[in-house]
Amino acid sequence: MAPIVQCMGLTKRFGGKTALNQIYLNLERGRIIGLLGPNGSGKTTLIKIMNGLLNPTAGDIFINGLRPGIDTKYSISYLPERTYLQPGMKVMEIVQYFQDFYPDFRVDRAYDMLARLQIQPYERLKNLSKGTKEKVQLILVMSRDADLYILDEPIAGVDPASRDYILHTIVQNYNRNATILLSTHLISDVENILDEVVFIRYGNIILQAGAEQIRQNEGKSIDRFFREVFAC
Repeated sequence: MAPIVQCMGLTKRFGGKTALNQIYLNLERGRIIGLLGPNGSGKTTLIKIMNGLLNPTAGDIFINGLRPGIDTKYSISYLPERTYLQPGMKVMEIVQYFQDFYPDFRVDRAYDMLARLQIQPYERLKNLSKGTKEKVQLILVMSRDADLYILDEPIAGVDPASRDYILHTIVQNYNRNATILLSTHLISDVENILDEVVFIRYGNIILQAGAEQIRQNEGKSIDRFFREVFAC
């Protein structure tokens, strides 16, 4: 079976700056993959190209064998770093909106997760805390039966007490033939759920390896290994 994501010589320039430099990258199906790198490394640019929000300068990218566009949007469930929901809407209204828009949206799954996190469906988004708003967004994303979940900093604004449940939610509520691409700076919190990691710096992929392979070969956690690789 072909990889869910294939990048071949993928390049993106903004004026004289190169954000992605001839990336070759395959992401296999059924994996939870950490996209890891410091600020300005190219993570967000790569994610936006996958979602069809930016066009590459050169090279090719395929999602499910298709170039990013209208057809691939139904294969991808995307959690951006910033909220995009209307603050005046009630949570239940947002759930209905997603149900109307995405044929693969599971309403029962969404309400189950809302109940477990004690989020009231009749509350308006503007009355919720920043962390609770982020939980609602994650619930909406994980309630779809997508082929590729792209999560950009999914636990950045979530209190430490809720992180374990959020990560459990991510692991338990996705199609096992699908792939999760998770971009985060909180590596120590997520590394136990990762099957694979991709290190990116200055628009270049500098490492792609299995999480357990790194632990065995390096004799250290992924978080510690990351800190050593990106120390300079």
